[in-house]
Amino acid sequence: MDLELIKKIIKIVEKSEVSELSIQEGELKLKIVKNFYTPGNIPFQTKVEYSPETSQTILEKSDSQAIKTEVKEQATNVHTICSPIVGTFYRAPAPDAEPYIKIGDIISPGTVLCIVEAMKLMNEIESDVSGKVVKILVENESPVEYNQPLFEIELNK
Repeated sequence: MDLELIKKIIKIVEKSEVSELSIQEGELKLKIVKNFYTPGNIPFQTKVEYSPETSQTILEKSDSQAIKTEVKEQATNVHTICSPIVGTFYRAPAPDAEPYIKIGDIISPGTVLCIVEAMKLMNEIESDVSGKVVKILVENESPVEYNQPLFEIELNK
């Protein structure tokens, strides 16, 4: 099984409602487990195990690494802004500069919220809504995944 095929399988699982997929080809085992979390909790993650191990070993690993989550209802007037790319999250344009936004700030569409560095490129993430910043869900200089919640914005009524 080549790397391109594995990437295609991961994308299919991410876009589908399937939460777990196991494939065995000879002694090679591929297991993809998709964990969903609510915004404000732990972000979406895909766990891939790819090795020629016995199925019993994989089952033991899965049981020991199980994560329990609590489903939290999100207010309908709260909008979550997610990362459009994989990279490193920065709250300010420079290490010694003030953050772009703070909790309680009023923002409008086009307001720069943060930077996500990807492959040495600094990508400014802008707001797509108007409202008040109620939560910043990521620590400065933390790695972020595609579609990971970054901010919660209370929408203007």
